[in-house]
Amino acid sequence: MDVKTVCLGMLTDGEASGYDLKKTFESSFGHCFAAGYGSIYPALASLADCGCVSCEEIPQDGKPDRKVYRITDKGWATLLAELDNPAPSHKVRSEFLATMAFAHLMAPAQVQTVLDSRIRDADENLQFIDEFEKNFDHDAPAGVRFTLGFGRAMLHAMKNYVEENRHMFESDETQKTVAR
Repeated sequence: MDVKTVCLGMLTDGEASGYDLKKTFESSFGHCFAAGYGSIYPALASLADCGCVSCEEIPQDGKPDRKVYRITDKGWATLLAELDNPAPSHKVRSEFLATMAFAHLMAPAQVQTVLDSRIRDADENLQFIDEFEKNFDHDAPAGVRFTLGFGRAMLHAMKNYVEENRHMFESDETQKTVAR
């Protein structure tokens, strides 16, 4: 699933600007799907070009016009076709894991700092999910509740794994000298 498909899915809840969609990405999908303005705005432009969304420009005093997008019938059809995938992939792109793959090139204290940061980040994301759940309508669709629960489970598992295995990097013996 790409950014365009996720944008279409979010637009089923009602019209939104690119800014609105970015906020929704951060609050609802931040733990599982990264998207910034650099991917959202091109996705919306592409969706508008192919007729999957309509765009209304709303004038604002002293600011550029606000573009508000709505999903069209073609967009609905496109979204439903994309959702008709019985085996969506589950890809994880992690700078943390890429860094840890080279932990043998880092000083032990540097590795521990990275691990501490991962634990802190997990705690912050867990708190964010808790706050989001407190503030959203409890009649949220099952898929939203499932996604939040899945994110929580993954964050807990990651945090536990880091805490239980950080000992692997606590001695200088785990580090290798690399010829430069």
